[in-house]
Amino acid sequence: MIKIYGIRNCDTLKKTLKWFEANNVEFQFIDYKKQPPEEPLARAFIDAHGWETVINKRGTTWRKLDDETKNAVTDETAVSLIMQHPSMIKRPIIEQDGRFLIGYDETQFAQFI
Repeated sequence: MIKIYGIRNCDTLKKTLKWFEANNVEFQFIDYKKQPPEEPLARAFIDAHGWETVINKRGTTWRKLDDETKNAVTDETAVSLIMQHPSMIKRPIIEQDGRFLIGYDETQFAQFI
């Protein structure tokens, strides 16, 4: 089963869900706001793609962090950050069979499924 992680009111996520529905792909949606990632999942995101890819540095949540925190981020500290601030995670993250795809890309969606 494909899992799609994100935040329901995110426009990119809405576009992603529409794409999967239009292509008749069955999926389970997990909303970060209602079900923040626990440590094993947060670690899996970071291990698969590194914190620089997983964390949205253009978003408000990241920009509100103090410079000391931003400058000290490592893969290890990023796990805690995204657990505390799930809005900071890029959207969508799509999971299938332990593989993760990050961001909206229809070509990659088609190859991934």
